[in-house]
Amino acid sequence: LPALDQIIDMGHPLVRLAALIDWNVLNERFGSVCQAGSGQPGLPTRLIAGLFILKHMHNLSDEALCARWIENPYYQHFCGELSFCHRLPFDRSSMTRWRQRLGEEQLVALIQESLSVAHKTGAIGAKDLERVVVDTTVQPKAVAHPTDARLMHRAIVKLVGLARRNRVPLRQSYLRLAKRAAIMVGRYTHAHQFKRARRQLKFLRTRLGRIIRDIRRKIDGDTALEARFGPLLGLAQQVRSQDQHQRGPKVYALHAPEVECIGKGKARAPYEFGCKVSIATPVTSPKGGQFVLHAKALHGNPFDGHTLGPVIADMEKLTGVEARRIHVDKGYRGHNHPHRFRVWISGQVRRVSAPIRREMRRRAAVEPVIGHIKAEHRMDRNYLKGRPGDCINAVLAAAGYNFGLLLRWLAELLRAIIRAFLETNPAPNIA
Repeated sequence: LPALDQIIDMGHPLVRLAALIDWNVLNERFGSVCQAGSGQPGLPTRLIAGLFILKHMHNLSDEALCARWIENPYYQHFCGELSFCHRLPFDRSSMTRWRQRLGEEQLVALIQESLSVAHKTGAIGAKDLERVVVDTTVQPKAVAHPTDARLMHRAIVKLVGLARRNRVPLRQSYLRLAKRAAIMVGRYTHAHQFKRARRQLKFLRTRLGRIIRDIRRKIDGDTALEARFGPLLGLAQQVRSQDQHQRGPKVYALHAPEVECIGKGKARAPYEFGCKVSIATPVTSPKGGQFVLHAKALHGNPFDGHTLGPVIADMEKLTGVEARRIHVDKGYRGHNHPHRFRVWISGQVRRVSAPIRREMRRRAAVEPVIGHIKAEHRMDRNYLKGRPGDCINAVLAAAGYNFGLLLRWLAELLRAIIRAFLETNPAPNIA
């Protein structure tokens, strides 16, 4: 029994995963970004990489991760601590700064390392990397559903608040009137009194225009104030002038102007607000599960077929294996992949043999992968700021999903070892 307890303790999946990860590779990738220099030394790269993996592997916020890190010795061992720490050796804001410092280019190393560990443990084979499925999904941003009334009301509140902080006197703030008008737009719309709702919306648009013109008169000639008010004034003017049925880029959130409106044809959610993300997985059934081979945020709402060529090139550079068969849905018709005979579109009839037909039936295996990444690894609602935050969150969500599969794979191996140990060393029959 003591030997069994020792096996269980030393064979914890996180301990085994920490032993299998090549931290030197991650240290070289991350350490090249932050060189030692003047000032306080930076945090160890193993600590930062381990925190990013744990955060997205267990779907934790930065605050929840810090709270759990203090009380969990396995988390601390995974991040490279030699003794138990009773207080955090870092501040929570350090994770934000490291995300911004590393960027998508360096964090891709986490996906690459997860695939390397999967290959070493037998969870995935080299042949699984040659036949892949590529699909796109939407990564929603942490924004409210955009309406004209709410956007104009928020623009008035933000402009008045910025004017007060910078001691810019306004003729009138319209805060009380604008709040009531925004409420009445919703009430009239709910009651199908659209003429009254349009009247209140016009009231909001007029008051927002007055505040914009008043601020511009007051800050005219002051370069410091013009630089401070410029971005918000531009967004407010765009919100005031945009129309529901106009085409082209629009502003859907003042705190996240990069948000795009994407329609994916879903009955429950006709439109989603965020950015498009491309996901690639094996079309086969690897022993350890459907690993994510590539994940990339695609801004500008591009046509799926125009993204296939760059996505496959990045995936082959990441895995080091050339893709022989690529399975996609009908949204990729007219794609730009250079080897067009390697791409198989669902519903295709020509050149379809029996093995390829079996693989085409497996194309839908990417859908549950996307569902798990969204629901369990923080891609369902992106809280990171700006377009770099979209790219970083997509990569870290894919890495967290891969390391979650590895954790389950190592737990199964551990159970097999314990089962074999009990069979070879049965417990004595005391009775």
